[in-house]
Amino acid sequence: MQWNAITLALAAIRRNLMRSSLTVLGIVIGVAAVIVMVTLGNGATARVTTEISSLGTNMMMVMPGQERFGMGGGTREQARLFDASDMEALRDEVPGVSVVAPTASKSMQVIYGNTNWSTSVYGTTNDYMKVRNWPIASGRDFSDAELASGGAVCIIGATVRKELFGDLDPVGSNIRLQSISCQVIAVLQTKGQSGMGMDQDDLVLTPLRMFQRRISGNRDRYISGLLVGTHAGSDSSKVRADVELLLRQRRKIEPGADDDFMVRDPQELISTLTGTTRLLTMLLGAVAAVSLLVGGIGIMNIMLVSVTERTREIGIRLAIGAFEQDVMTQFLVEAVVLSSLGGLMGVTAGLAASYIGAHALEVAFLPDIKIIVVSCVFSAFVGILFGFFPARKAAQLDPIEALRHE
Repeated sequence: MQWNAITLALAAIRRNLMRSSLTVLGIVIGVAAVIVMVTLGNGATARVTTEISSLGTNMMMVMPGQERFGMGGGTREQARLFDASDMEALRDEVPGVSVVAPTASKSMQVIYGNTNWSTSVYGTTNDYMKVRNWPIASGRDFSDAELASGGAVCIIGATVRKELFGDLDPVGSNIRLQSISCQVIAVLQTKGQSGMGMDQDDLVLTPLRMFQRRISGNRDRYISGLLVGTHAGSDSSKVRADVELLLRQRRKIEPGADDDFMVRDPQELISTLTGTTRLLTMLLGAVAAVSLLVGGIGIMNIMLVSVTERTREIGIRLAIGAFEQDVMTQFLVEAVVLSSLGGLMGVTAGLAASYIGAHALEVAFLPDIKIIVVSCVFSAFVGILFGFFPARKAAQLDPIEALRHE
């Protein structure tokens, strides 16, 4: 019985193929839009997570001063810089901290032969690579003697290597940081773009002591930032609270007074951004799902037209012994078949559009199987919901009146 109803439904759809195609267009667009929004949203979330994670795993950034936001945008207040004793205290006194890397930076012109490139030069130690989880592609780390004496050596990123040396091996060559000559001892592996759109490979690392003496002129050996690496599995919120408490004590900040430093945890940034992208994805998916209801209304309208056109046929079936339930089932199955076909076409179109969009936006193609299944089920439900009234109307026709219909 059910198979006969499906066969009759398909035959009725074929008789009015153009009208049936236009009827299911709303379902197709609705399902496709939901799948595209969710798939691209998943890809964007994965990209944000990957790019922010590339900054370094289990890492916190500590900077002096606080950002203030006003009508003119954000600014950072000046505050006392850190020193070596702050770095040692964080490493030795805060449970969960594994390593602390000092940083000081300056934008400089880097020169090799007739080629020059503007980049960021950082003064730091080998702990910088440990915290950032950034291995060396070729060459070696800074030696203890170079770190202690401020040797004129440097480690360059992949972008600096490309701009200055092209395909040549830069290890052992001498470059100039404006007027300061230093020897390239290593090249870092490629990291790519960060979550903030910054090219992480566009940098030069030098020993902190060299940076303080010869670049910044900071002979008091102050440090403008600290990268704090934590043990794997440690509670980042607890470590952050301990870091803030220790720095408040060392910087003699009174209870209730604002901090004169900032502690940023990339994991918190990841949670915030991924939560935001998921929320936006859900909202866009909900908006796209509205078109499914619009498509359902279209199905109801066309089924009402179909009942009117086939009134005499319905009267003949009822007159020769068909039950009201049989007529109702036939029209209800037609509505479900229409909406289900629209759902399947929408899934196909949505996956194809998502694949193209993912490549165009350079995000991962991550279709959600649950959303695909829910879209198909929901499209069938729309057929039942909006096909019930026309089917009920057809089943309740008076056979005598239906046979008289012209």
